[in-house]
Amino acid sequence: MKSLIKGLPQHIEKGLEIFSQVSWSPDTNNIKNIVISGLGGSGIGGSIAADLSRLHSSVPVCISKDYHIPAFIGPDTLFIASSYSGDTEETLSSAHQAIIKGANVICITSGGKLSKLAIEHRLPAFIVPGGYPPRACLGYSLSILICILQKINCLPSSYSQVLKTLPAFLTNHADKIIKESEKLARQLFQTFPIIYADSSNEGIAVRFRQQLNENAKMLASHHVIPEMNHNELVGWSMDQPLQSVVFLRTAIDYTRNQARVDINSEIISQRAASVSHLWSEGDHPLEHVFYLIHFTDWVSYFLAEMNGVDIMDIQIINELKQKLSNLQ
Repeated sequence: MKSLIKGLPQHIEKGLEIFSQVSWSPDTNNIKNIVISGLGGSGIGGSIAADLSRLHSSVPVCISKDYHIPAFIGPDTLFIASSYSGDTEETLSSAHQAIIKGANVICITSGGKLSKLAIEHRLPAFIVPGGYPPRACLGYSLSILICILQKINCLPSSYSQVLKTLPAFLTNHADKIIKESEKLARQLFQTFPIIYADSSNEGIAVRFRQQLNENAKMLASHHVIPEMNHNELVGWSMDQPLQSVVFLRTAIDYTRNQARVDINSEIISQRAASVSHLWSEGDHPLEHVFYLIHFTDWVSYFLAEMNGVDIMDIQIINELKQKLSNLQ
């Protein structure tokens, strides 16, 4: 896993190469909504891409993480099925339904049944390298998703341009990221981490939580600002000595939310085991996003080491899948 986390810059480069090799000419005039289907490590890229598009896209970009698709999906829908293995049963079920409803379906996968579905229905498919944990391949899927959204005018052209410089940006910050992420891991060790972020960065907060779950074998929670100020903040009325808090922050977060974070931090720091502020680096939104992804991936790596667990092990998920397969 260490080499896979370290390889994020190269994964982005490969994702750009994969996108450029697929012939795909969407009819942007007939796309009225976009749905990205995917779960776990295969789906988190969709959540982050949807966050990025929110302030730019004139059509809604929605996320589907279930067996069933939204009722509005039809011929004017661009449906993106993302399953790293190609065998995620929820995504396969959704893709079949989207095809039946006449949606414009494209696939991101390394193979499996989704790849076969793409061949059978002559769907555009972006094939990424296989054989790795899906959570370690976000660089491929997210870079491809960003290119897709930029091509259909849901993101400005600057996004595809910045993607090309991101590998060098991350490489230049690698030493600082590794050093500082280990310090943050020590703050979170033997605590229950609670992750807070501006609502525009919820996908990154989810990613951090998921990496703590799968890599470090830790339970964690996340919430967003300002919503948590209307409910969860009251939970901090009492001391929480086993909880540690991380605020994910960027210089481009909305100013009122920046003020909220500062006030929240004052309140929570009196009651939590620790409060940390993880500030991103960069000038462009994509630089902020990938900096935080890379940083928090390293945090999960160091916590796995501190917890003495096998970072690659997901046996409990495999047990679930086995039991589900026995029901068929």
